[in-house]
Amino acid sequence: MTMIWMAKLRAGGMNYSTPTDIAEDPMTLLAVENSDIVAAAKRLNGELFSTRLIESPALNDKYGGRVLFKPECLQRTGSFKFRGAYNRISQMTADERKRGIVAFSSGNHAQGVASSAQLFGIKAVIIMPFDAPQLKIANTKSYGAEVVLYDRYKESREAIASVYINDRGMILVPPYDDPAIIAGQGTIGLELVDEAEERGIEFDDVYVPSGGGGLISGISVAVKARSPKTRIWGAEPENFDDLRRSLIAGTQIANEPGHHSICDAILTPQPGDLTFPINRQNLAGGIAVSDKAVAAAMRDAATFLKVVVEPGGCVALAAIANRQTDLAGKTVAVVLSGGNVDLAIYSGLIAAA
Repeated sequence: MTMIWMAKLRAGGMNYSTPTDIAEDPMTLLAVENSDIVAAAKRLNGELFSTRLIESPALNDKYGGRVLFKPECLQRTGSFKFRGAYNRISQMTADERKRGIVAFSSGNHAQGVASSAQLFGIKAVIIMPFDAPQLKIANTKSYGAEVVLYDRYKESREAIASVYINDRGMILVPPYDDPAIIAGQGTIGLELVDEAEERGIEFDDVYVPSGGGGLISGISVAVKARSPKTRIWGAEPENFDDLRRSLIAGTQIANEPGHHSICDAILTPQPGDLTFPINRQNLAGGIAVSDKAVAAAMRDAATFLKVVVEPGGCVALAAIANRQTDLAGKTVAVVLSGGNVDLAIYSGLIAAA
């Protein structure tokens, strides 16, 4: 199935997320298998920073269970996004690399794509909202990418990207709805189960931040392949809990416009066409958290884990606070998905919390 999707992607155009010519059976829409994630891990071998699990006795006492954290905030480019971007770009043809790549992102995918493009010597254009954290914009530029700013409330990033795709022939590297992106992010799931087996741990639950669903869908495939009884939970900001509501409805539901959140990294309009069928099959459910709860989670991460986590990267920690009564006696994993946050904003949120 993955090879079918890769052929469609290499044909070019903007139809990477519209699988209209594949049978309607949900099982046939699953774009990624565990073997794809294992292959991605081989491509990424030697390119990743180690993000082994960390824990805090104080947080274990607070929640009444054992909570282990996957600190992807310490990953290359400061988030998990490097994994998927590198895996996607590493499979591009020589002709595609000559044409260059274009991506749109509020910041973490931007940095992952820009850094990967730099490693492969590829021209990269990144379309970012003008209100993205300045740190993310600066970091993206530092990897040699051309940054194009737009108004996320008035302009379409897809429309802007189409100009580079149609007029310049550049290749789109989408943020989540792509089999290679999903498989790359899923390597986190492989690492979770590998380390759990190494340490004699069995996870009852895994909590993962969710935007478009590339991270959580990839993780769910890898974890479920080897630990089918482990429950996977998606964490989202309030008013951007499209995954949670879509899982309940059994179909994709978009977020209502006009809302705002501090979790800029995961403010996507609706679940992805490729990611949602995977998540519908594998996830136990979704949890919506307030910005106030996210800020408190950021404070706890700094206080007890000694790591800086951005708002969108900390929603899974905020989510376990909502489920504290369900954690007693359990062993759970929490993914801290990113740490790219302007220090002035970070300090303000921590102080308020």
